[in-house]
Amino acid sequence: MLKWLWLTALIFTLDLATKFWVSSTLSLYEVIPVTSFFNIVLAHNSGAAFSFLADAGGWQRWFFTAIALLVSVVIVVWLKRLPVNEKLQAVGLASILGGALGNVFDRIAHGYVVDFLDFHYKSYHWPAFNVADMAIMMGAALLIWHTIFCSQEVGKSEVK
Repeated sequence: MLKWLWLTALIFTLDLATKFWVSSTLSLYEVIPVTSFFNIVLAHNSGAAFSFLADAGGWQRWFFTAIALLVSVVIVVWLKRLPVNEKLQAVGLASILGGALGNVFDRIAHGYVVDFLDFHYKSYHWPAFNVADMAIMMGAALLIWHTIFCSQEVGKSEVK
């Protein structure tokens, strides 16, 4: 199922292209209002999700990079071993891999991850995120869906 790495490459490219556009268009924390609930804003996240450990002093950059690279190797091996009929699982894994590599690139190149999608309600803002984060979340949701709904079908057919 390594044939699904095209999706990884597409997500990685789209992620880097959007981050490049935002970084070259906006100043740090500059906001472009798009709708009443959505802004584009340039933010730098030196931590993990929701800026977890962002103020940890710098060691987190290499820690999160190492974890993402290790997970990426595991995902490639997992993809390689997947049966051909496991398309949903392959799409989920390829999406997570593309997102992980997009954020790893940022950590290595800049020391932080570029975030720019800002959803809000009045003064309450969801933490800014990026295309890589969306791909990771979508991939995780697909794997959860597969585990809950598709794995049971495979198990039933094996029993018969």
